[in-house]
Amino acid sequence: MKPESALEDGHGRRISDLRVSVTDRCNFRCQYCMPIGGLPWLERKEILNFEEIERLVRLFVGLGIEDVRLTGGEPLVRRDFPSLVRMLAGIDGIRDLSLTTNGYLLERDAEALAMAGIDRVNVSVDSLQRDRFFRLVRRDALPQVLRGLEAISAHPSVRPIKVNAVAMRGFTEAEIERFCDFARSAGIQVRFIEFMPLDADRAWRPNSVLSGRELRWMIEALHPLEELPRERSATSRVFRFADGHGEVGFVSPVTEPFCADCNRLRLTADGMLRTCLFSIEELDLAGPLRDGADDAALAEIVRRAVWGKELKHRINEPGFRRPLRTMSAIGG
Repeated sequence: MKPESALEDGHGRRISDLRVSVTDRCNFRCQYCMPIGGLPWLERKEILNFEEIERLVRLFVGLGIEDVRLTGGEPLVRRDFPSLVRMLAGIDGIRDLSLTTNGYLLERDAEALAMAGIDRVNVSVDSLQRDRFFRLVRRDALPQVLRGLEAISAHPSVRPIKVNAVAMRGFTEAEIERFCDFARSAGIQVRFIEFMPLDADRAWRPNSVLSGRELRWMIEALHPLEELPRERSATSRVFRFADGHGEVGFVSPVTEPFCADCNRLRLTADGMLRTCLFSIEELDLAGPLRDGADDAALAEIVRRAVWGKELKHRINEPGFRRPLRTMSAIGG
């Protein structure tokens, strides 16, 4: 399927990446995301069904979207999730269909996901020490998550597989050496993501951010690194260990924003279009979709929203306003 014309925003950026949240529910309670008691969930009727997700994704692909990432909440808690993967994998024009998961149910679903057509997977693992994993995630789940990583790694069609670790000052420093050893031995790229102001507890402060630059210095004190070429619109700077054994990446939206190259849109589980992770406003697609709007009308809504896409997130500027939704409700 060839797009009629590429999606472009008012700042000249071509938009080709869509993050689709399939649920706001999650079986973890990570400190940087959710309160220990959880959050009020969306009602089932509010959440897009699989056919609605497929229709909207097909529409976006027709407008020039090439890469689709499925997120949550935790996407694997959505019943029969591999069936949705199979539906989306059948859309002509998707270049890359990927998944971000906490890995807790990955051992159960790895084979089904690979058979359904998922291309690559990112798994959130914030500590490789069981007690510290429990402290941050509030679930004693590290062994099960690691079994899930092993299960998905057994499918050569799913590559690359990456591990995401949210970097928090006072916590992640003690994880560096273990993550380096893991990256060097497991053939899985470890990416450190700066802590962002999207936590439900609103505990984020600028001094709680352990920057990508600091992390890189810590790792280079253990192992020399060589930077790899960065693709346009990539969120991470990727480094190879100088001896060729493994890679680490740094996603630094707070201290090294990559807004100028942003090519992303987000669709929430209840069908709201967000043009930036930190958008204050969002646009309803579920309402018009369910009211019978045709594809041309929906496409016009999308184009208008994309044209007004924010230039940057403004985290480091006076007057920055956090979005009302937290990360789990927006979609990673």
